[in-house]
Amino acid sequence: MGNATSSAISKEILEDLKLTTKFTEQEISQWYENFQKQCPSGRISPGEFEEIYARFFPDSDPKSYARHVFRSFDTNDDGTLDFKEYIIALHMTSTGRTTRKLEWAFSLFDVDKNGYITKAEVKEICQALFKLIPKEDLSKLPDDENTPDKRANKLWSCFEKKDNDRLAEGEFVTGVIENENAMRLIHYEPIKH
Repeated sequence: MGNATSSAISKEILEDLKLTTKFTEQEISQWYENFQKQCPSGRISPGEFEEIYARFFPDSDPKSYARHVFRSFDTNDDGTLDFKEYIIALHMTSTGRTTRKLEWAFSLFDVDKNGYITKAEVKEICQALFKLIPKEDLSKLPDDENTPDKRANKLWSCFEKKDNDRLAEGEFVTGVIENENAMRLIHYEPIKH
Protein backbone atom coordinates (compact mmCIF):
# COMPACT_ATOMS: atom_id res chain seq x y z
CA MET A 1 0.00 0.00 0.00
CA GLY A 2 2.87 2.42 0.68
CA ASN A 3 2.05 5.54 2.64
CA ALA A 4 -1.65 5.30 3.45
CA THR A 5 -1.86 8.72 5.08
CA SER A 6 -0.95 10.63 1.93
CA SER A 7 -4.05 12.14 0.36
CA ALA A 8 -2.55 12.47 -3.10
CA ILE A 9 -3.59 9.92 -5.67
CA SER A 10 -0.88 7.77 -7.23
CA LYS A 11 0.27 8.87 -10.70
CA GLU A 12 -0.30 5.38 -11.98
CA ILE A 13 -3.98 5.26 -10.99
CA LEU A 14 -4.46 8.84 -12.19
CA GLU A 15 -3.06 8.07 -15.66
CA ASP A 16 -5.09 4.90 -15.85
CA LEU A 17 -8.33 6.65 -14.93
CA LYS A 18 -7.70 9.49 -17.37
CA LEU A 19 -7.45 6.87 -20.11
CA THR A 20 -10.49 4.81 -19.14
CA THR A 21 -12.77 7.73 -18.29
CA LYS A 22 -13.45 11.15 -19.72
CA PHE A 23 -12.67 12.82 -16.40
CA THR A 24 -9.93 15.43 -16.06
CA GLU A 25 -7.00 15.16 -13.67
CA GLN A 26 -8.60 17.89 -11.56
CA GLU A 27 -11.94 16.10 -11.32
CA ILE A 28 -10.30 12.81 -10.40
CA SER A 29 -8.14 14.47 -7.72
CA GLN A 30 -11.16 16.27 -6.29
CA TRP A 31 -13.12 13.00 -6.09
CA TYR A 32 -10.14 11.32 -4.51
CA GLU A 33 -10.06 13.93 -1.73
CA ASN A 34 -13.77 13.46 -1.06
CA PHE A 35 -13.31 9.72 -1.21
CA GLN A 36 -10.53 9.89 1.41
CA LYS A 37 -12.80 11.93 3.70
CA GLN A 38 -15.84 9.69 3.28
CA CYS A 39 -13.96 6.40 3.23
CA PRO A 40 -10.82 6.63 5.32
CA SER A 41 -10.39 2.88 4.86
CA GLY A 42 -10.06 3.41 1.11
CA ARG A 43 -12.94 1.01 0.54
CA ILE A 44 -16.64 1.57 -0.02
CA SER A 45 -19.07 -0.94 1.46
CA PRO A 46 -22.42 -1.73 -0.17
CA GLY A 47 -24.12 0.37 2.53
CA GLU A 48 -21.95 3.40 1.87
CA PHE A 49 -22.49 3.03 -1.85
CA GLU A 50 -26.27 2.97 -1.31
CA GLU A 51 -25.98 6.24 0.65
CA ILE A 52 -24.00 7.89 -2.17
CA TYR A 53 -26.61 6.69 -4.64
CA ALA A 54 -29.48 7.89 -2.48
CA ARG A 55 -28.21 11.45 -2.86
CA PHE A 56 -28.68 11.25 -6.61
CA PHE A 57 -32.24 9.95 -6.23
CA PRO A 58 -33.79 11.85 -3.31
CA ASP A 59 -37.37 11.13 -4.40
CA SER A 60 -37.14 7.39 -4.78
CA ASP A 61 -35.80 4.16 -3.31
CA PRO A 62 -32.53 3.34 -5.08
CA LYS A 63 -31.36 0.65 -2.61
CA SER A 64 -31.88 -2.46 -4.71
CA TYR A 65 -30.61 -0.79 -7.87
CA ALA A 66 -27.54 0.51 -6.03
CA ARG A 67 -26.85 -3.02 -4.83
CA HIS A 68 -26.92 -4.35 -8.39
CA VAL A 69 -24.67 -1.53 -9.56
CA PHE A 70 -22.29 -2.28 -6.69
CA ARG A 71 -22.16 -5.97 -7.63
CA SER A 72 -21.41 -5.16 -11.26
CA PHE A 73 -18.42 -2.97 -10.33
CA ASP A 74 -16.99 -5.14 -7.58
CA THR A 75 -14.85 -6.84 -10.19
CA ASN A 76 -12.70 -8.79 -7.75
CA ASP A 77 -15.73 -9.90 -5.70
CA ASP A 78 -14.29 -8.79 -2.38
CA GLY A 79 -17.49 -7.08 -1.23
CA THR A 80 -16.01 -3.57 -1.41
CA LEU A 81 -15.18 -1.01 -4.08
CA ASP A 82 -11.80 0.67 -4.12
CA PHE A 83 -11.30 4.17 -5.51
CA LYS A 84 -10.63 2.95 -9.04
CA GLU A 85 -13.70 0.70 -9.15
CA TYR A 86 -15.72 3.60 -7.73
CA ILE A 87 -14.60 6.15 -10.35
CA ILE A 88 -15.23 3.70 -13.16
CA ALA A 89 -18.70 3.16 -11.66
CA LEU A 90 -19.32 6.92 -11.68
CA HIS A 91 -18.09 7.18 -15.24
CA MET A 92 -20.11 4.26 -16.57
CA THR A 93 -23.35 5.33 -14.96
CA SER A 94 -23.07 8.90 -16.20
CA THR A 95 -24.42 9.61 -19.68
CA GLY A 96 -23.18 8.27 -23.01
CA ARG A 97 -23.76 5.24 -25.17
CA THR A 98 -20.42 3.61 -25.74
CA THR A 99 -19.80 -0.09 -26.13
CA ARG A 100 -18.02 -0.01 -22.77
CA LYS A 101 -21.22 1.27 -21.17
CA LEU A 102 -23.18 -1.53 -22.73
CA GLU A 103 -20.66 -4.08 -21.53
CA TRP A 104 -21.19 -2.63 -18.07
CA ALA A 105 -24.98 -2.78 -18.53
CA PHE A 106 -24.60 -6.44 -19.45
CA SER A 107 -22.80 -7.16 -16.19
CA LEU A 108 -25.53 -5.24 -14.35
CA PHE A 109 -28.21 -7.49 -15.84
CA ASP A 110 -26.13 -10.66 -15.39
CA VAL A 111 -27.24 -11.02 -11.79
CA ASP A 112 -25.65 -14.43 -11.13
CA LYS A 113 -22.46 -13.51 -13.03
CA ASN A 114 -22.57 -16.62 -15.22
CA GLY A 115 -21.94 -14.76 -18.48
CA TYR A 116 -25.52 -14.89 -19.75
CA ILE A 117 -28.69 -12.88 -19.18
CA THR A 118 -32.04 -14.59 -18.71
CA LYS A 119 -35.47 -13.03 -18.86
CA ALA A 120 -35.81 -13.53 -15.09
CA GLU A 121 -32.68 -11.44 -14.56
CA VAL A 122 -34.05 -8.72 -16.83
CA LYS A 123 -37.20 -8.68 -14.66
CA GLU A 124 -35.14 -8.39 -11.50
CA ILE A 125 -33.24 -5.34 -12.80
CA CYS A 126 -36.45 -3.77 -14.13
CA GLN A 127 -37.95 -4.10 -10.64
CA ALA A 128 -34.92 -2.30 -9.18
CA LEU A 129 -35.13 0.36 -11.92
CA PHE A 130 -38.76 1.04 -11.13
CA LYS A 131 -37.89 1.89 -7.56
CA LEU A 132 -35.68 4.69 -8.93
CA ILE A 133 -38.61 6.35 -10.70
CA PRO A 134 -40.39 9.03 -8.67
CA LYS A 135 -44.18 8.56 -8.36
CA GLU A 136 -45.08 11.50 -10.59
CA ASP A 137 -42.88 10.17 -13.40
CA LEU A 138 -44.39 6.68 -13.20
CA SER A 139 -47.77 8.01 -14.32
CA LYS A 140 -46.16 9.45 -17.47
CA LEU A 141 -44.79 6.12 -18.71
CA PRO A 142 -46.27 4.57 -21.87
CA ASP A 143 -48.85 1.82 -21.30
CA ASP A 144 -46.63 -0.96 -22.60
CA GLU A 145 -43.83 -0.19 -20.14
CA ASN A 146 -45.47 1.17 -17.00
CA THR A 147 -44.77 -1.87 -14.81
CA PRO A 148 -41.50 -3.78 -14.27
CA ASP A 149 -42.95 -6.85 -16.02
CA LYS A 150 -44.14 -4.91 -19.06
CA ARG A 151 -40.81 -3.15 -19.32
CA ALA A 152 -38.94 -6.47 -19.04
CA ASN A 153 -41.14 -8.00 -21.74
CA LYS A 154 -40.66 -5.04 -24.06
CA LEU A 155 -36.89 -5.07 -23.53
CA TRP A 156 -36.64 -8.84 -23.98
CA SER A 157 -38.62 -8.66 -27.23
CA CYS A 158 -35.91 -6.36 -28.67
CA PHE A 159 -33.53 -9.35 -28.69
CA GLU A 160 -35.87 -11.73 -30.54
CA LYS A 161 -35.30 -14.46 -27.97
CA LYS A 162 -37.73 -17.01 -26.60
CA ASP A 163 -38.69 -16.62 -22.96
CA ASN A 164 -36.39 -19.45 -21.84
CA ASP A 165 -33.43 -18.48 -24.06
CA ARG A 166 -30.20 -16.99 -22.73
CA LEU A 167 -28.58 -13.83 -24.04
CA ALA A 168 -24.80 -13.58 -24.43
CA GLU A 169 -22.87 -10.32 -24.04
CA GLY A 170 -22.25 -9.79 -27.77
CA GLU A 171 -25.93 -10.31 -28.58
CA PHE A 172 -26.92 -7.90 -25.82
CA VAL A 173 -24.55 -5.14 -26.96
CA THR A 174 -25.52 -5.49 -30.63
CA GLY A 175 -29.23 -5.71 -29.81
CA VAL A 176 -29.15 -2.51 -27.77
CA ILE A 177 -27.03 -0.57 -30.27
CA GLU A 178 -29.41 -1.48 -33.09
CA ASN A 179 -32.54 -0.66 -31.13
CA GLU A 180 -33.42 2.82 -29.83
CA ASN A 181 -36.09 1.29 -27.60
CA ALA A 182 -33.69 -1.11 -25.94
CA MET A 183 -31.20 1.70 -25.30
CA ARG A 184 -33.89 3.63 -23.45
CA LEU A 185 -35.27 0.64 -21.57
CA ILE A 186 -32.03 -0.62 -20.03
CA HIS A 187 -31.66 2.37 -17.72
CA TYR A 188 -33.64 5.10 -16.02
CA GLU A 189 -33.17 8.69 -17.12
CA PRO A 190 -34.99 11.24 -14.99
CA ILE A 191 -37.67 12.96 -17.08
CA LYS A 192 -36.56 16.51 -17.82
CA HIS A 193 -39.15 18.85 -16.33
